[in-house]
Amino acid sequence: MLEELAATNLGLIESAHVGFDAGLTVVTGETGTGKTLMLGALRLLMGAPAPKGMIGPHADSLDVSAVLSSDGTETVVRRTVSESRSRAYLDGAIVTAGTLATSVAGDIAIVGQHDQHTITSSGGVRALLDRRLSASGRRHLKAYGASWNAYAALLDESKELGGDLRALEREAEMLAFHIEEIAEAGFVVGEESTLRTAVTKLRSAESLTEDVANTLNALGDEGAQGQIDEAAKLLRRASNVDADLDSIATRVDEVIGEIGTVIGDLVRYTTELQSDSATLATTEERLALLATMKRKYGDSIEDIVTFHKDAEKRRGDLSEMLASAADIEERIAVARDALVSSGKQLASSRRKCAERIAVDAVAHLKDLGFTDPVVVVGVQDSEPTANGADDISLLFASDASLNAGPVSSVASGGELSRLVLALTLAAGGAEASVVAFDEIDAGIGGTTALAMGAKLAALAKDRQVICVTHLPQVAAHGTTHLVVRREANTARVDVVAGDARVGEIARMLAGLGELDAAQVHAAELLERSSNAT
Repeated sequence: MLEELAATNLGLIESAHVGFDAGLTVVTGETGTGKTLMLGALRLLMGAPAPKGMIGPHADSLDVSAVLSSDGTETVVRRTVSESRSRAYLDGAIVTAGTLATSVAGDIAIVGQHDQHTITSSGGVRALLDRRLSASGRRHLKAYGASWNAYAALLDESKELGGDLRALEREAEMLAFHIEEIAEAGFVVGEESTLRTAVTKLRSAESLTEDVANTLNALGDEGAQGQIDEAAKLLRRASNVDADLDSIATRVDEVIGEIGTVIGDLVRYTTELQSDSATLATTEERLALLATMKRKYGDSIEDIVTFHKDAEKRRGDLSEMLASAADIEERIAVARDALVSSGKQLASSRRKCAERIAVDAVAHLKDLGFTDPVVVVGVQDSEPTANGADDISLLFASDASLNAGPVSSVASGGELSRLVLALTLAAGGAEASVVAFDEIDAGIGGTTALAMGAKLAALAKDRQVICVTHLPQVAAHGTTHLVVRREANTARVDVVAGDARVGEIARMLAGLGELDAAQVHAAELLERSSNAT
């Protein structure tokens, strides 16, 4: 819903701030006042190009903004235009005009002589049909959507397979080789450091053996151990004389025992070093294998382990893909058959709906001033798409004596606006929550104008409708009445009600709003329109 609209230096409008209510808002004013600028502001907020000619004489730039609400959430959109640039804002943040258009497009629809509307496109007419589908038709629409999703998922799966099963099989075989190679190597995190330490030790076995042998000689009977043994004997003999030396003698004995332990450890080390020297080649070979694996799978054992895990996962995925690939074509064929069948049911429902809409639209158009209009909504079978297995077309002729043709080619601006209104009513509503009509009443008057006002009021029962009009019969049906008035080079926008509104309707009726007869006629018209609504 459009809550508020503000404009500064928009054409002749120096400054305007208007609040909107639900229902039908009519905008009137004498020719040249700039009443269509209200819709121009909406177009700017919908991301339309910003012509510099819209900048008024009161400043160097124009500024338009609006507050939109939906389900309790408010959105503020804004557009500024100067001679050098245009800026768009969404909730205070700078965005592109395209982003603004995407944000607002579903909320506001504007129909005017120079606007293309949804009825000029196959998708737009399809949306009209689908809004009036019967209960069974809505079930067919839902079923088709499910069939399409299933079919599209299988196509995506087939695309992921790439259409080359042999390539996938080769990839699976290569992964199996890598996985087995890494598993057989059996490297674990931290092993590289252990291997390099072992190689360094084994490569130095000869010098280590020599150093340990010299150490044993220095510690043995002929070395430190023998001398300490002799010292211990002397100390024990002395302790027999003086007991205070017992503790020192005990400590010397402990040193002798520790030296004995060290000698034993060195002997065992020498023995083990001599036996491990045979494993040097094996250790070097394992380091060489690790270097090869690192060239293939990563810079470290951690990388190799990660590669192994990823390869196992990919092999599992490939196994599932290859298993499903075996019957993918058959499953696609089955899904397509189901899609085609579902599409035919949906197309049949749409044809029935198209006939009802065409009949009702013709009836509405006759009320809107057409004598014998022609509306044909065609539903032809076609290749399935996300929207259905049909092509939708709309043909129109303002009179049965003319050949019906595509709306975009044969309908004038005024005819397009009335046709949109008729089809929207025939389909039971409109997509947008705000629908604005510009010059929808061109070329009509009298009772036809009254009928148009009534239909606009009917359309506005469950949405906002804004209509720029020069017909009092249409304006009288508005629930809110805006008047654009001009003084010299400045225009202002006023909300009129009561006597002021009677005066405006009287001006539109006769151009002489001060005359009593026009005032009476205007009051009667407003009362009649109010009762009709």
